[in-house]
Amino acid sequence: MGTALVTGAPIRSGDVLGRVGDDRDGAVLLFLGVVRDHHEGRPVTGITYEAYEGMVRAELERIIAEAEEILTTDRIHVVHRVGDLEVGDISVAVAVSSPHRDEAYRASRYVMEEIKRRLPIWKKERHPDGASEWVSGVVPGADL
Repeated sequence: MGTALVTGAPIRSGDVLGRVGDDRDGAVLLFLGVVRDHHEGRPVTGITYEAYEGMVRAELERIIAEAEEILTTDRIHVVHRVGDLEVGDISVAVAVSSPHRDEAYRASRYVMEEIKRRLPIWKKERHPDGASEWVSGVVPGADL
């Protein structure tokens, strides 16, 4: 069964990859979402993620369970970071292993698309001029 983690600590890709993989698998895939230096034409110096960690973890577990059912692999591990992140920091990691590459790619994409659509996380961007703003996002039932 896949696993989910929400953390304030930096995400280490090797640790995430170490949570998947099996002798049955011919494909191991790692997706990393990284903080970029811009959004919609505006420079960004960093972001802050805020979340109710228990709710986020529970929703991640539901997303993983759906991916497992649809794509017939139970080797999925997802880590989402919260707190203050700088440009270049890993904000989310999805590792998947499966017997065939198509399953791994489809599972990873499904998980990421559902994270973007459903995960109750608030995101604030920081800008070089000292300003910051909450970015409209995926908080169900809320308009940010």
